[in-house]
Amino acid sequence: MLHRTIALSVPLLAFQAMVLGSNIQAAGSRPTPIDHVVIIFQENHSFDNVLGILCIQLGRCMGPPTAANGKPVGFLHDGSAITLPNAGDIVSPSPHSHDAQVTAVNGGAMNGFDLMVEGGRDCDRPYVCYEAFDPNKIPNLATLATEFVIADHTFQSDPAASWGGHLSLVAGTSDGFYGNNPCQNVPGQPAGCLNRTMGPGWGCDSNRDALWTAPDAANPAFVPACVPFPNGTGTYLDASGKTSPVRWVPTIMDRLDRARLSWTMYAGTGAEPGSAAYQNSGYQWATCPSFADCLETGQRNNLALASQVIPDARNGKLPAFSIVTPTTANSQHNFESMKLGDNWIGQVVQAIESGPDWSTTAIFITYDDCGCFYDHVTPPSPALGIRVPMVVVSPFARRGFTDANVASYASLLAFTEYVFGLQPLADADANAYDFRNSFDFGQPRLGAVPMVTSLVGADELAYIAAHPPPDDDGT
Repeated sequence: MLHRTIALSVPLLAFQAMVLGSNIQAAGSRPTPIDHVVIIFQENHSFDNVLGILCIQLGRCMGPPTAANGKPVGFLHDGSAITLPNAGDIVSPSPHSHDAQVTAVNGGAMNGFDLMVEGGRDCDRPYVCYEAFDPNKIPNLATLATEFVIADHTFQSDPAASWGGHLSLVAGTSDGFYGNNPCQNVPGQPAGCLNRTMGPGWGCDSNRDALWTAPDAANPAFVPACVPFPNGTGTYLDASGKTSPVRWVPTIMDRLDRARLSWTMYAGTGAEPGSAAYQNSGYQWATCPSFADCLETGQRNNLALASQVIPDARNGKLPAFSIVTPTTANSQHNFESMKLGDNWIGQVVQAIESGPDWSTTAIFITYDDCGCFYDHVTPPSPALGIRVPMVVVSPFARRGFTDANVASYASLLAFTEYVFGLQPLADADANAYDFRNSFDFGQPRLGAVPMVTSLVGADELAYIAAHPPPDDDGT
């Protein structure tokens, strides 16, 4: 497993009684033939950055505007246009905190990207956040997007960095958290996590703080980076008996447990916290550790190594619901290789396509925040964040289709709830579009699409190894 066993701080029944359940729906009465929902959750890219050039080539989805020479363009805060150059394989560093994203959106004008500043990084000249990937740099994702569904109006559920995106993905809400990753400061706020020994990852076992705003407060304050048990407790708290002011919220894991449906979070490498290999483990994206009633109960047994998804898929052992997060090397994160991440996406999809579960599986490939790279589409609601790539892959996906319905991470919950007959978790998923138009459950099942492996040069791998992301990176 990903981490050592942690003693339960409250009896399971104490919080299970609080979980709002749903009627258990027999497989034969379900509205679709889908038995497996797989979410591949990569790191830090906007839609125009990853799929913009492909959309221009396909002519069937909303890529960025183009100049007279056909080149994609973006806009700076002064209104001038700038060509989006082809991105290199090593992903550029760019600010992507909550405040940086708000600056980028610029009240809906989508021209504030060059004004983003975060720590020692900004997007002023040479405008590193104004880039776009040629499809040949991401051959597997480009092939899947071409053959299956591009959902080109999918937005972040919040203007949040990775940690907030993961909260919203499983709970339908960021639960009052500001949107920065744990211990990230904002101007005018005191720094969190000073003079403190950090634990693994970002969640309840991390000993980190995160900015949170109480319902009756105007400004955020630092609290433990954890959604606590219903009574505000968890083993992350100190021996003084202090409780967290953050309210407990149910998760999709709770709904699935109550319906007796299987689920797994595939994440990390299993490296021991504090070891030299741990920095590249990917445990910070595992999601479960951010919730006390996942990390500190039997739900933690549903954590598996990221690599385990490959044999599970090949051997027909996929759970009903899974979230697949990458190791750092495969994440496509700032400072990492785009090709290595595309290879990882291809390996996961190919394992599913070659296994017995393919005929009843829906795969969603998306990114947990914008990175934050340029995108030209204004979020349709101030509550939503910047547009992110979304590719839907399934034998029941509409071939070569573009789904232009407004969606968000809450839409992934809505689809899962629709497929398995689960009750919504929050207003966001209750009201979200559920990707239903991306599928035709009456069509003949589509076949598998071959995936490829791109070579990454030894010099590039050496450069990545010598230039790891800084500890304060907004991820």
